[in-house]
Amino acid sequence: MAHGLALDHAAWSSPWRARSVRDKGLLSVGLLLAAVSLPPFPGGVLVAVASLVLLLGPIRVGWARLGRVLWIPLTSILIGVATVAVSVNWDGGLRVQLTPEGLATAGGLAVRALAATLAMFTLACSTPMIDLLSSLRHVRVPDALIEIAALIYRFSFGLLESAGAIHQAQTARLGYASRSAAMRSASMGVAVLFLRSWDRARRMEAGLAGRGYEDALRTLEPARRRSSAFLAASIALLVVIAGGALAWEVLA
Repeated sequence: MAHGLALDHAAWSSPWRARSVRDKGLLSVGLLLAAVSLPPFPGGVLVAVASLVLLLGPIRVGWARLGRVLWIPLTSILIGVATVAVSVNWDGGLRVQLTPEGLATAGGLAVRALAATLAMFTLACSTPMIDLLSSLRHVRVPDALIEIAALIYRFSFGLLESAGAIHQAQTARLGYASRSAAMRSASMGVAVLFLRSWDRARRMEAGLAGRGYEDALRTLEPARRRSSAFLAASIALLVVIAGGALAWEVLA
């Protein structure tokens, strides 16, 4: 399953989907700020553990789906950490080495990045993109920007569906039986996908114009559950994480 589809399925099936975006946003942004502002040890570790418990517990992502969602960010984090850990020195010739300072910096960066990623996934895995876009109207984001983001989001699923259908048809015709055939099939698939996407965008524009579209397509928003107890528990969790990290720094 593709990364985007796994994330979208997790958001739509989450028990937290009925909660207010305000409540979930405060928790996720608070964890994100704690991850980037507190020391990585133990602040970042505490944020990562708390986010992981939330994802596997109340949000109910599951280990398998969490792995499908996380592998792309983890790959990016590993690449970035590797460039920090490795030291290149031109003194007396090219020398590539690992230094204690570089390893310490890379370790802190890895913890912060992982904690921040998990913190953001507490919101992404519990809130569909449509709810996020709808909530932007309440904070005065221009309708034009919201509509562009919504159209790109919806259009991406059409591209994924078309790409999957093209790949299956080429595979059934042994289009990937050899390297040369795979290169030819890939190039033809990209060309066909471009033409289909262009035609779909043109038809979408014509359909919106026929419906009198000007700046926004408003839809009914279902009522979301707001909870003072949830906000209090979120603030208490953030206070415990910050207090524990600062106490560790003072006592260490």
